[in-house]
Order: sequence, then C-alpha cells, then structure tokens
Amino acid sequence: MDQTLLYVALGAVLVVFIFLSWRNSKKRQKEQAELKDKMVPGVEIMTSTGIYGTLISVDDDKNEAVIETAPGQTLRIHKQTLLKVVEPEVAEAEEPSLNESSVEPISEKAEFGERTASDKKDAE
Repeated sequence: MDQTLLYVALGAVLVVFIFLSWRNSKKRQKEQAELKDKMVPGVEIMTSTGIYGTLISVDDDKNEAVIETAPGQTLRIHKQTLLKVVEPEVAEAEEPSLNESSVEPISEKAEFGERTASDKKDAE
C-alpha cells in the first residue's frame, strides 16, 4: 500500500513536470514566431552583443543578416544574434510648470527643531 502511494505521487510529479515543460516550449515557440514576423528590413534592432542598427536584409539560407549601424556602415552578422526589435519610445508628457497657484505658501510656524527669527532674538 505504501509503495502504491509512492508510485502515484511520483507519477503525478512526472505528469506535472511534463505539462510545465510542454507549456514553456509552446510559449517560447510563440515568442520566436512573433520575433521572426517583426524582423523585416527597415526595423530598428538590437543584437545580443548590444549593437543597435537598422536591419537591411536577412538571408535564411546562410543564416546571416546585414544591419546598418551608421549611415554607410554595415555589419554582416549571424541571424541568431538578432535579439529584439527596438520599439520607438513614446514621449512622456511634460510635467506642468509651477506657477503661483500651485505653490503652497511657506508657513510662519516652525517645524520641530527649526529656529525662527523670534528664537534668534531670544538667544541674544
């Protein structure tokens, strides 16, 4: 009876492990397919070594890509070093400038530990 329970528990752990492995594999395949769809000439990319450039061409037969890092400067690299497509950054809204209506008046009452003008007169 104890061995049967042990075998059932080991079987359940094995089933959970296989399910999680299968799910992660499907997720990675989906991400790779999305990345491949985004890798079209003209997009801004980043390589695994941190080089940014514009994708010029991709040759699937030779497993290489040509990127332009500066005007007239091209690099021929292995296709697997293409890490991600750089999305254009959205400009953040500027914070409103401070005007007199948004500034709180300075209180005449001293905070704990602060000296005021009347304290200085008393000390003299």
